Amino acid sequence: MFKRFACPRTLILIAGLLLATACTAKSGSTPDPYTEGTEYVTLPAPHQRYGSAGKVEVVEVFSYGCIHCAQFAPVADALSKVLPAGVVFKELPAPFSAEWVPFARAFYAAKQLGVLERTHLALFDAKFNQHYPINSMDELADFYARAGVDRAAFMAAATSPQTTNQIKSDLALIQKWQVGGTPTIVIDGKYRVAAVHSYDEMVAVTQWLVNRELAGK
Repeated sequence: MFKRFACPRTLILIAGLLLATACTAKSGSTPDPYTEGTEYVTLPAPHQRYGSAGKVEVVEVFSYGCIHCAQFAPVADALSKVLPAGVVFKELPAPFSAEWVPFARAFYAAKQLGVLERTHLALFDAKFNQHYPINSMDELADFYARAGVDRAAFMAAATSPQTTNQIKSDLALIQKWQVGGTPTIVIDGKYRVAAVHSYDEMVAVTQWLVNRELAGK
């Protein structure tokens, strides 16, 4: 299932990201800029995070098979670089279907092999801008081989029991978060960004929720 926005943008300025930060401590007479149940939803308790306790966690649920995720990828990359101290940005590959499971396997293989940072945006570019046929495990292995990754090592990591178990765990967590499309952002396992009209608004809601979480810790 794909989440569609009315006005998608693929690039936003760092300055714009910084300006989008909203105040978290307002007087009772000042309404919140975003509404519970509209721009965001509070997830059912007990809240479950993707990682261990510590920093406030911003998780992008995405897939390399999703054109909207490809459009959002440079925005997410920019967001990850301007989040305040005490906040960590993570990506979670959604195994929503059999067609998307190879992409989730590829993500974890790249992470295990230490090549995720240099291949993440490149995979989106190769699939959606250069139109390489990248869907199956063999085609994904070919992509990583072109990027200088040992093909056998990639296949071993992608199909390992560790990766398989992680994908099963991810699917269970995504279901608890009630994620129905990609890209979706979840903050600290507590809030899910919901009905927004642009990627810029998605970022702004994320930053507002992040600041609210930081203020509460």
